[in-house]
Amino acid sequence: MSASCGLCDEDTDGRYLCERDTVTLAGRLHQLPVLDSELSMHLVPARSGFGELVTAHTAGPRSPINEAVFDEMQNSRAVEVMHSWRVDVQRVRWPQHSPPPPSGLAADCRWLGMELEWIAFRYPAAGDLASEVRSLEAELRSLVGDPVPRRQRLGLCIAVTDDRGTVCGAVLSRLPGESVRCRWCRTEYRSEQDLLLLRHYQPRELA
Repeated sequence: MSASCGLCDEDTDGRYLCERDTVTLAGRLHQLPVLDSELSMHLVPARSGFGELVTAHTAGPRSPINEAVFDEMQNSRAVEVMHSWRVDVQRVRWPQHSPPPPSGLAADCRWLGMELEWIAFRYPAAGDLASEVRSLEAELRSLVGDPVPRRQRLGLCIAVTDDRGTVCGAVLSRLPGESVRCRWCRTEYRSEQDLLLLRHYQPRELA
């Protein structure tokens, strides 16, 4: 089995997806159908009201609808991608079963969410699944005007990693609201005092 997470490369003691990325994937699987259902609300650009549609249509070639949203709704890319992942997970876990028929984005995401524990421990492509779901979420959020929060760079890890005084020095970052934890040495900065010390001991050019 893999010794590191297929998404972030963190050591996982044999899991294909670390616990943090498994929890994040669960949240994204829950959000995808919600975001997809919001697409129709953004079909008309915010700067155009429904009362302006006729004017926009007769004034020239400019489309009165958000073409990027329209294309996504027509192509149903999220629906196709998530169903293909459900088919593959079932193929690996239960090769004797026939492929599941299309059942909609919400049903496929819910099914994958119920299988996440097995996926994290037993599915070699877990990292690829998590990566593609992350991309789909970002794409849908961009269409509905709700971008994915950007990671905050906090500085360098100041944890001492051996008896010679070697400092980790890895870059620390987090999403808004997340706890601060080094992905390399796994040191956590939990208290206000920890964060004050982290800031105090940053290299002068980063402080």
